[in-house]
Amino acid sequence: MGGRRSNRVQCLKTTAPPRGGVEFFEGTLAHTNEIDTVRVFDTTLRDGEQTPRTSFTPDEKREIATALDEMGTHVIEAGFPANGDAEFEAVRDIAESTEATTCALARIVDDDVETALDTGAGMVHIFASTSDVQIEDSMHATREDVKERAVKAVERVAEAGASPMFSPMDATRTDPEYMDEIVEAVSEAGVEWINVPDTCGVGTPARFADLVKRIDEHTDARIDVHTHDDFGMATANAMAGLEAGADQVQVSVNGIGERAGNAAFEEVVMAAEGVYGVDTGIDTTKITEVSELVAEYSEVSVPVNKPVVGANAFAHESGIHAAGVIENSDTFETGVMKPEMVGARREFVLGKHTGTHAVRQHLQQSGFTPTETEVRHITRRVKDRGAEKERVTVSDVRRFAQELGVDSREEAGA
Repeated sequence: MGGRRSNRVQCLKTTAPPRGGVEFFEGTLAHTNEIDTVRVFDTTLRDGEQTPRTSFTPDEKREIATALDEMGTHVIEAGFPANGDAEFEAVRDIAESTEATTCALARIVDDDVETALDTGAGMVHIFASTSDVQIEDSMHATREDVKERAVKAVERVAEAGASPMFSPMDATRTDPEYMDEIVEAVSEAGVEWINVPDTCGVGTPARFADLVKRIDEHTDARIDVHTHDDFGMATANAMAGLEAGADQVQVSVNGIGERAGNAAFEEVVMAAEGVYGVDTGIDTTKITEVSELVAEYSEVSVPVNKPVVGANAFAHESGIHAAGVIENSDTFETGVMKPEMVGARREFVLGKHTGTHAVRQHLQQSGFTPTETEVRHITRRVKDRGAEKERVTVSDVRRFAQELGVDSREEAGA
């Protein structure tokens, strides 16, 4: 079978701004034509829930699914119905109550497939180990057995009228020739999507892209990618897969999932929107809201330095950075992602590295009209307090101003 896509020609020299008003030059964001389409397949409720010590109640699943649906998520993988009655009911409930395509997970086991179909899910995600280590020591099967059962499962889903997706689990550690063989077999059986999973997180962007291209050459099905973050490359690998021709990417909110987690919903969506200039169809202004919801229900806190949704993602303390951002946010932010785009707010943090520009802004926002000498004096007090590892707040700045006798607009009005 032949692949459907030709290699894309990348423009290397242009000064046209990809989005907004910032001009990027060769070697930065001068071109944004590497990716045509990004469909978002969210697996927060399935792989995300497999985060150690994490479990969602049916009501929490429904609330998260509703939020994802309202954002415009294309596919919501609601769970693994064969895992129990509660999981089955949750998947069926989400399938009935959301506009997004609901996906149910199933092994290449007859009962799994029938249970997934009984939920009414529009897509069934069939998975089977294809690496020798997993075939032999996890499934206790043979390559031929796995292929035959995968074909049978795909045929059954297609026959039932649902969309079959096949996942050759541990694809990045699978013998390439066997991968070709099983991909061709399920394609002939009527598979609509081939998911390429980096199950153990050992992929690198270039190698993963090569794998996606190779699989695409052996199927007419659409390509979907699923990457794990064991070496911190999940988002990079996901974007490489999309560059290589994949149409859809599996993500989880806040990157939760097995071990070190999955490619993060917020990172992939904003990289696609901002860096690649692709309209994903996602309402990005709700990203922070859904991140907070998932953090609460999963009981997995978001690191402060987490891209896009971390507390420090749009926070500035350094005097040089704060001064630049106050003048023009594009100086020390991306230029293609503003806090309001993800439902967040920019913050100028007070501490050891604070400069006069940030202090002046805080004072003015608090109603004070300081002189330059007063600003410098208060900045020194802020720096000294921060150097002692003490938290410095706006209330502290107001107190410093009052102790120094800085004029305020209220006093002037009186």
